[in-house]
Amino acid sequence: MFLLSRLNLSYSQEALYELRRAQIRDEFFTGLARIEARQIALERQVTTLATIGETFYRLSLEKQDTPEVEHELRRQLEKTLQTLLERDAGISGTGLWYQPGIMAPTDECYAPYLVKTEAGDVTIQSQSADFRRTGWFDLTLGKAFGRNSVSHMRVLWSPVYYDEATGRAPLTLAKPMTRAGGELIGVATIDWDSEQIVDLVSVTEVTQNSFSFLNDRNNRNLSSRSQYDDPVQEQKIIDAVLAAQLSKIAVNTPPGPTDRRPPEKRLRTRKLDVGGRLYELYYAKTPAGMIYGTGVPHDEIDRALAPMRDINHRILLITGSALLVLSLYLLYRIIQLLRELQASYTDVLTGLPNRMRLLRDLQDRRDACLILLNLNRFKEINSLFGNECGNAVLLAMRKQLRAFIRTHAYPFERSPELYRLSSDEFALLSYGAAESRVATFVRTLTEFLGAQKVVWQQQTLNLNASAGIAFQSESPDHDVAAPDRLLSRATIALSQAREQRHRLVFYDQSQEIEKGYEKNILWARRLKQAIETDALRPYFQPLHDNRTGTFTKYECLMRMEDPEHGAVTASHFIEVASKVRLNRQITRVMVEKAFAAFATEPFEFSINLSYVDISDPETLALILVHLRSSNVGERVIFEILESDGIANYDEVLQFIETVKCFGCRIAIDDFGTGYSNFSHLLKLNVDFIKIDGSLIRNLAQDHKAFLVTKGIVQFAQSMDIETVAEFVHSEAVQERVVALGIDFSQGEYFGMPAAELVGRDRQRG
Repeated sequence: MFLLSRLNLSYSQEALYELRRAQIRDEFFTGLARIEARQIALERQVTTLATIGETFYRLSLEKQDTPEVEHELRRQLEKTLQTLLERDAGISGTGLWYQPGIMAPTDECYAPYLVKTEAGDVTIQSQSADFRRTGWFDLTLGKAFGRNSVSHMRVLWSPVYYDEATGRAPLTLAKPMTRAGGELIGVATIDWDSEQIVDLVSVTEVTQNSFSFLNDRNNRNLSSRSQYDDPVQEQKIIDAVLAAQLSKIAVNTPPGPTDRRPPEKRLRTRKLDVGGRLYELYYAKTPAGMIYGTGVPHDEIDRALAPMRDINHRILLITGSALLVLSLYLLYRIIQLLRELQASYTDVLTGLPNRMRLLRDLQDRRDACLILLNLNRFKEINSLFGNECGNAVLLAMRKQLRAFIRTHAYPFERSPELYRLSSDEFALLSYGAAESRVATFVRTLTEFLGAQKVVWQQQTLNLNASAGIAFQSESPDHDVAAPDRLLSRATIALSQAREQRHRLVFYDQSQEIEKGYEKNILWARRLKQAIETDALRPYFQPLHDNRTGTFTKYECLMRMEDPEHGAVTASHFIEVASKVRLNRQITRVMVEKAFAAFATEPFEFSINLSYVDISDPETLALILVHLRSSNVGERVIFEILESDGIANYDEVLQFIETVKCFGCRIAIDDFGTGYSNFSHLLKLNVDFIKIDGSLIRNLAQDHKAFLVTKGIVQFAQSMDIETVAEFVHSEAVQERVVALGIDFSQGEYFGMPAAELVGRDRQRG
């Protein structure tokens, strides 16, 4: 805990160090920006001065070359230079140095150079000097002067030099003046007084004993500002800065005297030892090629952290105590979490590992054999005698399974591990056994369990169980089956054992049951996508009126438009839709589109409804909305699926009475497939019965089908109910249908379902 507190204190100090350094950098950037702004302003001024010099040159060419005009131009030019000097206190001299013969007679020079005296007066220092003989020439233009064109030159800076004429130590900015074609006609110059540099640098102040400096590119100190009163110490600082040769260390800068990168990119830092005292040095190159820097004593940076360190030391005991308490609490919580984690892998009732633990144990295991055991009729026992009895049976099951594993030989490499997966399902997991030996082991186990008796309040119960077995085999691509897949396969085998009433069943991969599951998932996904993309369409199959020989009705059947398979019939997806609870949504889509399709058509149309649809409030509300808003109620027929179990006749009767108020009629679909057909007709007020296709399809050659159909027709006629024959596929079948007196025919013989209303005008006898 003490170490944690110290680490926290160290981190806090480092964070504050960085914060303090950021403040120092901000102060440094402020000073650097001030110097750079001044230097950039000087560059602009000398550029402007060069432009003025070039302009006066062009004026001299345009005007008559007379002594009066030449004198006036020179007077105006010198007045301009004087104005520039008077306006800017930081400039100590300005000059326009023309080549011989430029604005002067041949072999003569005109070079007005004005300087500012210590009293602030402006005087002309020179008017005809050759700039090649000046102190600044070799420091700026000297190396490049021999070139044919100097128009490419930027503003050039000289290092500090001593000017014998003025007795000062200035820096000179030089900008070539050219005429058309880039030929040099002269040089414009501005002198920056070193005293102004000192004043500019002296503004910067970071800490009590910090210092600032500005060195030229020849590593000569131009100014230094220190808070020390001791000139000896100040000189030591200057000597240490000069000895560091910072102008050579400031690498990674573009070629040329000017560096235009952002200050953050130019900033360099280093340690500087001055007489045993350590300084942190921040420096960067300015646009003029100078080195500006700030030095801050490291102990003064550290001193700013002393109050925080003292406070931390005072609260160290409190912090340690708090951390101790927190650590104890965290330890307690960790123990609790470990217990909860253990509980999440353990069945509460039996104390056995649970499903999650089984899946975890199956990770990266090969040659696993999983045996699922399910107690037969456990739900009946639980519901008949209560949960307490069920718990007693499960505990007895655990006890007997453990006893069997301990006392019987097993065909595995090691003893099987026992798990409880769900209310009445246990699992045995082991490795490395042949199928025949596993079968013998499981058969012996189920016989053993069946012989055990559990007595509950003088009631004798047995432990009969079914078993499903699956092996962890490699798939064709040699990937070991995932743990959940092995469990899924064992579950499939167990379900088959229970359905077939066998003691045990091995999972048979050749049955491809998993592919059936994958197919269901695929259809569920395609169906959901079809609903989202509005790919469900109503198709219409005509009903032939055997009395008039015309088509008067159409049945609306749902199809799913698929870009690969075309129109897919509902038989492919309706079962999946029911299991994933999308059937009601499909019915609502069908109701919407069927009413819309027949809104302007004169024909009667029928819509299939299941009992689930009738009992759905949303579907009923949608139907009533359309019946109220349209005038088609007398042309609507609702077909109730006879094969669909009706759990509540009151709901169905209420639906029939509600829609019949709008003139709708009711049909029983698939009549003849169930065991309660006639009871349906007696209970429900229906208008049509549609005789199932399994009877009509064989009507021409199956005499029994003919007799059954005849009985249905006679019964319907006695109750004044009209009949419809489904699946009429041939002329022979249609002749039998007519002979039996069936009112309507529907099937391939008259037309298959289509997206349009086909056969409107078709007549058949």
